[in-house]
Amino acid sequence: MEKKKILLQSCCAPCSTAVIERLAEGFDITILYYNPNIYPEEEYLKRKNEELKYINIYNAKNEDKIKFLDCDYESDEFYARTKGFENEREGGARCAICFRLRLEKTAKLAKSNGFDIFGTTLTVSPHKNAEIINAIGKELQREFDIDYLESNFKKQNGYKRSVELAKENDLYRQNYCGCEFALRVQEKEAPESLNKKY
Repeated sequence: MEKKKILLQSCCAPCSTAVIERLAEGFDITILYYNPNIYPEEEYLKRKNEELKYINIYNAKNEDKIKFLDCDYESDEFYARTKGFENEREGGARCAICFRLRLEKTAKLAKSNGFDIFGTTLTVSPHKNAEIINAIGKELQREFDIDYLESNFKKQNGYKRSVELAKENDLYRQNYCGCEFALRVQEKEAPESLNKKY
């Protein structure tokens, strides 16, 4: 039976590891790297290069190949959409706007490029609210008339597995979500947290 083609938005290489492992048997996966929230641009490029590194490692070991779809940085779009929400705490309204921005792009590209379904690796993170992400995904499913893969990849030790796979493959694990505003809060309120891996 032919696998469904999924366009899977990935926030970073470590998060994608366990998700790819879980989905590879049932889906023909193309990773979409669209993350205009990441600051600064050097960090964005570092994370993108780690994603490519992992895909190359995975493809060298597996018959089912993962494909990659890149996007422009588009940080101006992130700042335009989150204007007025700069002081929100992580997990608040700004994050929901950011989720929507990334999932909206994924849905549009999935629809216009003939994919069967779209999804995201975001729900593997313990810092991300799967309920909010899935609600946005289902709204976009209706808006763009393309199926959304509802998920909570952190379940069944998904996050733990992503940490293991990141270590096994010597992947860079960042110490903040990505956006400038969350980084500022961390630096001000909990600088010790910048010693931890996200």
